[in-house]
Amino acid sequence: MKIHCLIENTCHSGELKAEHGLSLLIEIGGRRILFDTGASAAFAANAECMLLDLSTVDAAILSHGHYDHGGGLERFLELNHKARVWASPHAFEPHFNASGKDIGLPPTLQAHPGILRAAAPVTELYPGITLHQGPQVPMLHPTPDAGMSTMQNGIRIPDDFRHEQYLLIQEEEKRILLSGCSHRGILNIVHHFQPDVLVGGFHLMKETNAGRITQLAEELLQFPTVYYTAHCTGEWAVGIMQQRMGSRLRTFSTGDSLSI
Repeated sequence: MKIHCLIENTCHSGELKAEHGLSLLIEIGGRRILFDTGASAAFAANAECMLLDLSTVDAAILSHGHYDHGGGLERFLELNHKARVWASPHAFEPHFNASGKDIGLPPTLQAHPGILRAAAPVTELYPGITLHQGPQVPMLHPTPDAGMSTMQNGIRIPDDFRHEQYLLIQEEEKRILLSGCSHRGILNIVHHFQPDVLVGGFHLMKETNAGRITQLAEELLQFPTVYYTAHCTGEWAVGIMQQRMGSRLRTFSTGDSLSI
């Protein structure tokens, strides 16, 4: 199994672009699955430079309803006419950051026939590959909402991230989980899924308390999981966590290919 990082916040190659966003291309069992599309069409330009043909993608996943994960969705739909894009039923609801800025998806795309709503708690995409809806993950450990909000009955309320979804891949004896930003709490997610490998963001980029980050690292070590992280985790937080977690916490960047 290979995971190609088409785009994230950092890049070590002058030929590729980086942006605040995430897009991963998974190759497994002869299939290609796109996980998120970054904030713009830049992920597609990077894929072309990496000699990865997006028209051959079999299915696409939208991890949640924020622009930095679905901003390139329109470009993907232009390039690929066969893949279905799996989104949460709540993905196109309004979403705002702490300052009230709209960080949601383009509403013009919500009626696109190529975008399907994963209404069931668990959807089997292929044998051994399942999509899991966010509300399944119990909020056992408190997770700050970072001031993010949504609208309900015309009233702004804190976002509970019910629009988040996760891709679980069972490959032989190994369970690999992909999570876009882990807004429902990385500790809650790992506790629920108990994966052998987790790939995704931890959303710690605005955390300023080194003690809390160290405590989180120690709690994550209680699980036998190897973590690959990037995007919204934040380089400062990663540095603190790696001091405690060592090789159990690994990073990736735009243009990297992970063999798992």
